[in-house]
Amino acid sequence: MLKARLGYDFDERIARAVPFLFHPRVHPNALSLAGVLVSLGGAWAFAAGAFRSGALFVLLGGVFDLVDGVVARRQGRVTSFGGFLDSSLDRVVDMALLLALALHYAGAGRPGLAWLAALALVATVLVSYTKARAESVLPRFEGGLLERAERIVILVLGGLTGWMPFALAVVAAGSVITAGQRIALAHRLMRELDRSREPEVPHVA
Repeated sequence: MLKARLGYDFDERIARAVPFLFHPRVHPNALSLAGVLVSLGGAWAFAAGAFRSGALFVLLGGVFDLVDGVVARRQGRVTSFGGFLDSSLDRVVDMALLLALALHYAGAGRPGLAWLAALALVATVLVSYTKARAESVLPRFEGGLLERAERIVILVLGGLTGWMPFALAVVAAGSVITAGQRIALAHRLMRELDRSREPEVPHVA
């Protein structure tokens, strides 16, 4: 994951960068909600064709998404519901951004790009679902080419550079590949799990 690649001292660096967010009165769940509201503003801008402004909103929303978990750990407020809420809100943002792009391109008379955004939306949902479903069976499930943080970064870069069609193509293709990788990985791991549960046949001399 992108957060893991930023280094073992990620929490400390975030705390130094935005110390005002670590006030005891700032609840991590409030940061999660603030992040999704800002990102939905980015989706609105995408739908209107203001890609650069939308990308900046999404970038700011991503900052909240990075910080909320760090604040929860620093304040000793890590809860099961907090993790559930954060993950659920992430899905809302993912779908809103891609739906906004699909609506924009459909309204602009570019059906090919609208269908590409729709494909990216479906594949993104499948990527998230396959992981959630696998984790309900397996103790640990990680893997895949393109995770959420990378997808968001690609869309932001597409908005800032004006290369949104190319960014959409990368997100769509990468998400399809990632979903396939996770399905194949789940098949292998679950088959091994099923085999480990099979009763041993006693050997008869």
